[in-house]
Amino acid sequence: MVSLADGRVLDREREAVGLRVLAGGGVEQSPDEWWGATAEASSRLAARAGDDGIAAVAVTAQWAGTVPVGADGEALCDALIWMDARGAPFVRRAAGGAVRVAGYGPLRLARWLRRTGGAPALSGRDPFGHILYLRHARPEVYADAALLLEPADWLGLRLTGRAATTAVTATLHWLTDTRDLQRIAWDDALIRAAGLDRGKLPELKPTNSVLGPLGEDAARELGLAAGTPVVAGTPDTMSAAVGSGAVGDGEAHVYVGTSSWLSCHVGFRRTDPLHAIASLPSALPGRYLVSDEQETAGASLEKLAEWLGADVPELLAEAAQASPGSGGVLFAPWLNGERTPVDDHLVRGAWLNLGVGTTRPQLARAVLEGVALNLRWIQGPVERFAKQRLDPLAFVGGGARSDLWCQVMADVLDREVRRIADPVDVNLRGAALLAGLALGELGVEEIPGRAPVDASFVPRPETRAAYDALFAAFRGLYKSTRRLYRRLNAP
Repeated sequence: MVSLADGRVLDREREAVGLRVLAGGGVEQSPDEWWGATAEASSRLAARAGDDGIAAVAVTAQWAGTVPVGADGEALCDALIWMDARGAPFVRRAAGGAVRVAGYGPLRLARWLRRTGGAPALSGRDPFGHILYLRHARPEVYADAALLLEPADWLGLRLTGRAATTAVTATLHWLTDTRDLQRIAWDDALIRAAGLDRGKLPELKPTNSVLGPLGEDAARELGLAAGTPVVAGTPDTMSAAVGSGAVGDGEAHVYVGTSSWLSCHVGFRRTDPLHAIASLPSALPGRYLVSDEQETAGASLEKLAEWLGADVPELLAEAAQASPGSGGVLFAPWLNGERTPVDDHLVRGAWLNLGVGTTRPQLARAVLEGVALNLRWIQGPVERFAKQRLDPLAFVGGGARSDLWCQVMADVLDREVRRIADPVDVNLRGAALLAGLALGELGVEEIPGRAPVDASFVPRPETRAAYDALFAAFRGLYKSTRRLYRRLNAP
């Protein structure tokens, strides 16, 4: 629960959901489990707070997932989420040609860039790839699907009984014409070229609009009042951008959760296909957002904790015992492939330069530094794209709770890092502030004041040489290992 008056997170509840990692690059979650977790958490909140002061229900959810839904509104199978790469061969076939530029047929790439502002990920990790996978590899599911919905839109359907998406949420289908921010629509020519059925795509609503009233059945499960306005869902990347308070052009934020990204708003539309960077429609009216994402960040630390039989706070305490540079130990955080600045679903993570004297604190600190080094790899292309130095950086997400990780980010990126208050709840704040915009109770100019800075971390000159050397090694790592990973991990 978030106060529109000042952006404070008033109360919160959490429920864990499972993850299924399958052979061949499949990663799925249960939509019914999402709903059960949402209902459990909401009912506990409602029991404590009552519903008199609840102005709206706002939804934010993981982006770039696909839920096939039957005519009865029920999910036909588990959802393919943003980590699922099984669509890669079908995307490469659809995107290619006799001659290829960065893996794409030049004419097809030009058409996507002109109309959508970007192009489907060759790794298959977006709805375009998911839908092609369902159509070719699971044709019975594709045939039975009345609609193919993003996670936020599936939750909206459960809340209101209405199936719709928004201009911003639909972006990663790469099937919308975004040339005019005021008139974004499904592009029938792109849909036909992909061999997909237009009727399986939901109604497209403007971003930051009210989806409908909360239905009676959903209200009963959530413990809320039926009829409460439900605001159309927003992808997590977009809600975090707003919740960080960095909403002016050129104002940037770094997010570290399961994945990580570097993002800023800009006032122009263009694309850098070589580094998979594009300015895409933002959740804010008339604006674009640049967002370059790396696949695994906080998940790397969680996996290390699992492998060592430790917990994350314990590892963070140990990491603080190691010196900057981790004794030369280098960590590549590519546990599930990578998105940017290279799109490669076959590359994998690694620790390098281990020796008999390597310690657990060095392994742990190397993870923090590896995530930051990968962001530095992204930082150069993003700043060139934005045509400015991005400084300071608002820092949000679960990783920002660690003072050590905040300082590592400042040192590695050589930028002032400002941790935003309640960083782990940045998406809650962003979704609530966007709901305020949708209801007409808030203006964009009021958002920065509702995301106060908790602490500031400045780069330390004494770490510069160590991190410059590590980064030089990190930049060459992908080029020197990619062929090995293809031999080890190709289907």
